[in-house]
This record gives sequence, structure tokens and C-alpha cells, in this order.
Amino acid sequence: MASLGVQAVHPPPLTSTSDPPPLFDGTTRLYISYSCPYAQRVWIARNFKGLKDKINLVPINLQDRPAWYKEKVYPENKVPSLEHNGKVLGESLDLIKYVDENFEGTPLFPRDPAKKEFGEQLISHVDTFSRDLFVSLKGDAVQQASPAFEYLENALGKFDDGPFLLGQFSLVDIAYIPFAERFQIVFAEVFKHDITEGRPKLATWFEELNKLNAYTETRVDPQEIVDLFKKRFLASSKM
Repeated sequence: MASLGVQAVHPPPLTSTSDPPPLFDGTTRLYISYSCPYAQRVWIARNFKGLKDKINLVPINLQDRPAWYKEKVYPENKVPSLEHNGKVLGESLDLIKYVDENFEGTPLFPRDPAKKEFGEQLISHVDTFSRDLFVSLKGDAVQQASPAFEYLENALGKFDDGPFLLGQFSLVDIAYIPFAERFQIVFAEVFKHDITEGRPKLATWFEELNKLNAYTETRVDPQEIVDLFKKRFLASSKM
């Protein structure tokens, strides 16, 4: 299992015995779980826009989550959520757009009409993409997941001014990478299959993403991902 190299030191997740932060005191807080792909999206956006000093990271232990999180912060009791300007917002795809539109920093969505249109199309497909990947684990995973990876490969060929889905790095890449990352790891370790084989644009996409500290700082230990998938999604599969 490849290591991730030197990882940033993150604060320990809050548990059922942890006191809440001083809620609604004007501080902007992003509540996450380190292992949650949905939370990872907003974490990446926050990092890429240079907002580490503007948006405090508050990790939650989802297996032992504090009662005050549901009672006082986010009644949905899931992550991610963003405490900002006296209110709490949720849903990762909404939040990456919210962070991009309401905070300073490098814009994460292009103004070019063709790119905007294609970007919205890709974002509208991302839930189907991730669902198809999870469904593939119930059958012949390599064969059944192939169309999803082909979709990414084809999408990456739309614009030629950069290696990312809209040419330059954008919130569209952020929407896809947490799931693509996890399935790349699981397919390599469990099924001994390289999802980038025969997909050069996808291979380059991963290579370029791994050069971005905003993303690499959010990555989970690959072994942790494999263990989680084996426990939750592959328990009845032949491995």
C-alpha cells in the first residue's frame, strides 16, 4: 500500500464527551469527518481558495458524535455543514458553490459560457457516477464500473487548455475526486485493477490532482479506505 508521504497534522475529531466550540460567535466553521467524501469536497474548496484562516475546521467523530451537534448546530446530524453568518448550511455540492461565491480567493467556476454549461452538466451527473460505482461492487466490479470511468475519460477530453475537467481546476473536479480517489484505491488493492489503464487523460488527471496541496492534505490513509470498503460494501463479495 503506497504511503501518502508527510501529512498535515489535523486536530482530533470531537466525540460525545467533547464540549462544543463557542457556537454562533461570528467564527465560520466547517464541520467535517476526515473520512467522509462529501465533507472532503468542501474541505478541498476551502483549502484551494486559501481560506484556512477564515474557515475553521471542526472534525466530528461520526461513530461517537456529540449530541450538541444535532441539537445546536445541524439537525440533519451529518457532515459536512458550514456555520456562517449566524446560520448553518449543508449538502456538499451546495456548499462548494457557496464557499466559492461567498468568500474571497481563486474562483472555482469559469465564466466561459461553454465551460459553465458543461460544468453544470458534469455536476448534475456526479451522483449517478458515484451510485454506479457503488452498485458495481455487487457484481463484476471491473466490468460494471468501466462505463463510469469511461465517462470521466471522455469528459476530460472536452477542453484542451489544461488537464482538469474544465481545463483548469474547478469545483467540478472537487465534486468528483473524493469518489474517484476511493475507487482507484479499492480497485487497485482489492481487484488488482488499474482504473487508469487505457485511460491516459484519467491518469494525467490523478497525477495533476496529486500535485495540489489543497487536495492532498485532505486524503485519507489508503488502507483505511480499503478496510472501510471491505467492511461496508464488500463483506459478501469474493476477494
